Amino acid sequence: MDRTFDAYLEELGKLDFSDMFNNDFLHTWDKTTDELRALYLVADALRNLRERNISTRIFDSGLAVSNFRDNSTRTRFSFASGTNLLGLQQQDLDESKSQVAHGETVRETATMISFMADVIGIRDDKFIGEGDAYMREVASSVEESWRDGILDHRPTLVSLQSDSDHPTQSSADLLYLINEFGGLDELRGKKVAVTWAYSPSYGKPLSCPQSLIMLLTRFGMNVSLAHPEGYDLMPELVERAGAYAAESGATFTKGTDMAAAFEGADIVIPKSWAPYAAMEKRTKLYAAGDAKGIDELEQQLLAQNATHQDWCCTRELMEKTANGQDTIYMHPLPADINGVSCEHGEVESEVFDAHREGLYKEASYKPYAVAAMIFLQKVKDPKAMLKALEERGVARWVSE
Repeated sequence: MDRTFDAYLEELGKLDFSDMFNNDFLHTWDKTTDELRALYLVADALRNLRERNISTRIFDSGLAVSNFRDNSTRTRFSFASGTNLLGLQQQDLDESKSQVAHGETVRETATMISFMADVIGIRDDKFIGEGDAYMREVASSVEESWRDGILDHRPTLVSLQSDSDHPTQSSADLLYLINEFGGLDELRGKKVAVTWAYSPSYGKPLSCPQSLIMLLTRFGMNVSLAHPEGYDLMPELVERAGAYAAESGATFTKGTDMAAAFEGADIVIPKSWAPYAAMEKRTKLYAAGDAKGIDELEQQLLAQNATHQDWCCTRELMEKTANGQDTIYMHPLPADINGVSCEHGEVESEVFDAHREGLYKEASYKPYAVAAMIFLQKVKDPKAMLKALEERGVARWVSE
């Protein structure tokens, strides 16, 4: 008997998350608060079992298909690790080596990869409106094929980052904070600075900061969003984050002063992103095939970024936070580090190095977030299944 594990199951039994079964996970804001609480409990329960060398395989066979339409390291391997944790074999769809390159439709591709696939993970974050639309089309395609009897099951779709949300990253971030502060409810009232930071590159997705402001405000955290003039996020999501804060009794403030956002913060998350208006313009230029316009926009944005090199997480700024240099610094990685990956970037090397262990811990929760999303969508009674896995007690690996 493990008291921590039993506590997870007890809390899980108090929640209503039945609608997650046989469904998809595209945005955190599609889910109820109970469903999100269940996600974090299941993720911690799966981690608990693995750390006790108990197998969490609920599949004997089956595929987890990933389609990364943008580059990835942490999310790519987290998807592979999380699906393997449940017993699935991961297979990457390389569109350049598939019939997609020859004009195969989304609907056809979605069905063809799904005959023995239980999960489809997609990253499509480059263009405003495109990633979410693509994922919805894949989801509706497999749903139709299942209802028509072409597929003997309905594959679950998990967003591995879209143009609006990065649910596996923000869930990993929250899991890290839950475990650092001793529980989800212990996060209520904590101040979080979600700020823009300088990068020598352009076009970084808006989905990371948007995912954070939409999720943290729901659980009573006081979020301070700060960025230079013109680096706005999607207005409808910023408005909704404010509504979440009001509902939870938290605060959500917006400003253009990085130092003010850091003042008294318990957690700081400085990261670069592209201006929403510029990302909209880039999407239209790509749709029109305007290569010259794209190059000109890139140069404009790089020049604009360069005027804000002072937006950097420094030791001086960290001293303004609630706990000085010991305040939690977070980043989804890879970070642009001064004097290491670039001359000027998002964070001073001294700050990054002081928080490296925490950053790696933060990243370590993502495979469990992925696995929990799948678990809740594939298992009708997650509490009973988790208990059964513990009672079965199959060793994940034999050490002797």
